[in-house]
Amino acid sequence: MDLEFTEEQEMLREMVRAVCVEHSPVDVVREMEDDPIGFPQALWEKLAEVEVHGILIPESYGGSGLSILDAEVVYEEFGRALAPIPHFVSCVLSASALLAAGNEDQKKAWLPKVASGEVILTPAWLEPKNGFGPKGIQAKAEVSGDEVVITGTKVHVQFARSAQQLLVLARTGEGAEDVDLFLVDPQSEGVELEQQKTIASDTQYKVTLNGVRVPLSHRVGDAGTGWRTWDKVMHDGIILAAAQAMGGAARSLEITCEYAAERTQFDKPLASFQSISHYLADASTAVSGGTTLVQEAAWARSMGRSVASLAPMAKLFACQTYRDLTAMSLQVFGGVGFTV
Repeated sequence: MDLEFTEEQEMLREMVRAVCVEHSPVDVVREMEDDPIGFPQALWEKLAEVEVHGILIPESYGGSGLSILDAEVVYEEFGRALAPIPHFVSCVLSASALLAAGNEDQKKAWLPKVASGEVILTPAWLEPKNGFGPKGIQAKAEVSGDEVVITGTKVHVQFARSAQQLLVLARTGEGAEDVDLFLVDPQSEGVELEQQKTIASDTQYKVTLNGVRVPLSHRVGDAGTGWRTWDKVMHDGIILAAAQAMGGAARSLEITCEYAAERTQFDKPLASFQSISHYLADASTAVSGGTTLVQEAAWARSMGRSVASLAPMAKLFACQTYRDLTAMSLQVFGGVGFTV
């Protein structure tokens, strides 16, 4: 295993970091909190200009055709900047599902536009009070002639208001994995969007599908293959979600160490107190180890190896590290980030 990044990958990191510093400073991130659209147009257009949207899309469909290890570098930088963009749902999850299972017409119709940032696709997966697995998909899709009629409710659908298509997971039979994927226009008759306000303040929607009629040609993949496609896509996706978490954790540790070195108590920097330095040392160890684990998962996937265990491990460790580190950072900062 070689985790030494190439010169091109380091240049990619520097470029994405520069774009995020300019177009996604903290004040912009805060402006996007609970915003119905949820992302700054200037940032989205700049990332399109530097061809980041199509990083996982083959050149034949207008993308860059790079590896998931290249994308891991990008997502660490997105995490550092808390970049409020629909890149993950559109350019990673939805685009990967189309690549894995879509027919040629669907790929040609949507992938070049996703790669250019012209359109946004977003998955509608989770449902109220249901689980994450295939049995949690209870939205019904019933075939009616050359159409499918979809009825159900989806929650935590990110950027639904700005999406041109929803990638809806719906049940087509009684079997555990009788689930298909459908492209649904959110402007279709019977689609209702209700913004969900969450503690994260990101842009999520509840999507209600009331007998929405969709052409059967909008099914992505063969009948009954939707869950297998989604499961495969999610294993790739969680590697990049983990990279985003580690990027955020690394930046949180940086600013906490800076504060601990500058802030004084009893005429000494906070970092000179043993209890504080232990917290920072433990956090540094977790960030270093977590980053290596995530990069290993990305490397393994880019080499065509199975990440069935490694990807979930990376996601679990990265997110736990991010959560624990930011909680510690809040205490080192004296609780200044806590609001009621």
